[in-house]
Amino acid sequence: MSRQKSPPVYRRLADILEREIRQQYGPGELLPSESELSGRFDVNRHTVRRALDELVAAGMVTRHQGRGTQVVDRRLDYPVSADSKVTHNLAELGMATETRCLAQQLAVPPESIAQRFVLSAGEPLLCVETLRHVEASPLLRLCHWFDPRRLPDWLRRYRGGSTRACLDQHYGLRLTRRRVRLEAVSATAEDARWLQCALHAPLLQLTSDNIDQTGALVEVSISRTRADRMAYHIDFSSTKDASPIDEVGS
Repeated sequence: MSRQKSPPVYRRLADILEREIRQQYGPGELLPSESELSGRFDVNRHTVRRALDELVAAGMVTRHQGRGTQVVDRRLDYPVSADSKVTHNLAELGMATETRCLAQQLAVPPESIAQRFVLSAGEPLLCVETLRHVEASPLLRLCHWFDPRRLPDWLRRYRGGSTRACLDQHYGLRLTRRRVRLEAVSATAEDARWLQCALHAPLLQLTSDNIDQTGALVEVSISRTRADRMAYHIDFSSTKDASPIDEVGS
């Protein structure tokens, strides 16, 4: 059985700096110098430079000759991987989250989703609509389409919170993404109401086909978020065996 490699030190250092930027820095503020970061984390300057290169590529910072590295973006740079979980990822970033259940019922899905599940005409799916708040501010409006045969008694069990946690706790299902589609859309009246944005404001819509361990489709999730508050970082490389962050330095 093959063993998965840990991410390189510069990548783990970049992850630390990303979290610190989101939690401690504002637009226009300067990061410590390369030599200061090198001493703090006990790594060489080449490693620091490569970590900062990752942040530049992600659009979070920019370099200025003679001034240093400056923060340019406070949008949430949210990582999307095959097995990432929204609530868990946001918690790792030190952000308080709350997920409200707006509505849930059996409903006939749009044709594009019915085709994914290979449904007969008029056959319903379980539709669960949720709203996720981050730091007490609405960030994500989600619509989850589930195969109801896999989730008996869901309507009785789920009242809010992480849908992934409920799937794991009550059904033993740990889903992974098989396919994602990212597109720009305009806010509808319902989006404007729940996300507290202007009508027709730009949104990012992420559609995910989520499968169980056998490869069977269990869920199609559609999330809509304000483009001015979210940037998606899509990375399907494995990090399951990554070393603890504090091994980079203290």
